Amino acid sequence: MKIAFYEIKGWEKDYIKKRLKGHKLYFFEEQLDEKNVKLSSGAEVISIFISSKIKKNLLQNLRNLKAIVTRSTGYDHINLSDCKKRKIKIYNVPNYGQNTVAEHTFALILCLSRKINKAYEKTIRGNFSPDNLEGFDLKGKTIGIIGMGNIGKHVAKIANGFEMKVIGHDAFPKKNLEKELKFKFVKLNELLKNSDIVTLHCPYNKKTHHLINSKNIKLMKKNAILINTSRGGMVETDALVKALSTKNLWGAGLDVLEEEGLINEETELLSFNFPKEKLENLLENHLLLTFENVVITPHIAFYSKEAMTRIIDTTLENIECIIKDKNCGAIVRY
Repeated sequence: MKIAFYEIKGWEKDYIKKRLKGHKLYFFEEQLDEKNVKLSSGAEVISIFISSKIKKNLLQNLRNLKAIVTRSTGYDHINLSDCKKRKIKIYNVPNYGQNTVAEHTFALILCLSRKINKAYEKTIRGNFSPDNLEGFDLKGKTIGIIGMGNIGKHVAKIANGFEMKVIGHDAFPKKNLEKELKFKFVKLNELLKNSDIVTLHCPYNKKTHHLINSKNIKLMKKNAILINTSRGGMVETDALVKALSTKNLWGAGLDVLEEEGLINEETELLSFNFPKEKLENLLENHLLLTFENVVITPHIAFYSKEAMTRIIDTTLENIECIIKDKNCGAIVRY
């Protein structure tokens, strides 16, 4: 079988070769796009990561394609309707980084609550003064978790360890979790009003696009922190910038940004057809980098050695199911 891997790293390449002996394998460090799609035009299976946007024009160059295996939980970077027309199966990695993303969430929280970033910047300049570095305790604070799935549950467990009060919101609340994880399900607006820290852990789709927006961000406490390790599009960038600028929000910890993929796309920025609203989001993203009370990391919440190994293992299990033509693996129902 011809299998193409995109956005792949050196160690992953060696790991994959050992498991998929006897198959024709193509490896690309770059994301799949119009420039390189023809290099794997005969592929029956492609494995991608989140930077590869699977659109109709790409699929037209992959005539033999039977399945797309994304090495991520989310699959909003894949055009499902066009895949459905072609009867192309989609596989993902539903569980790999529950604890990994939850741990990064608290890394962002602690960085803000104890001003770690500011302290680091001062000390590397030889300034050991504690001036302007007073932080605040997490104990006794209320954390509001939006999305009580696998990652959200791990966030709740960690929060309990800090002796925080935990409230949660979910589109499909499982009441049995409340007693197990010592928290209470509430409506979204109630969560926003009562939380000292709001953290997002739900999938990105049409319903969750701009889940935090210009209307409901005003409900948050003025000394509250917003954390997003999910998808950038879940937070309306303009609303966040305004809330921070007017001090209606104390701070934000962001591992993802709206339109983050455009930050390095210089050629696209120079295009006459570049949408105005996307440019505005891009400029606001750069503005967020200037706020002292904002900590931004480059979409690495998932990125630990253990999580990456779990991703590759599940990806290979998915591909092995495709090869054997068995109804197994983490297939996406659409």
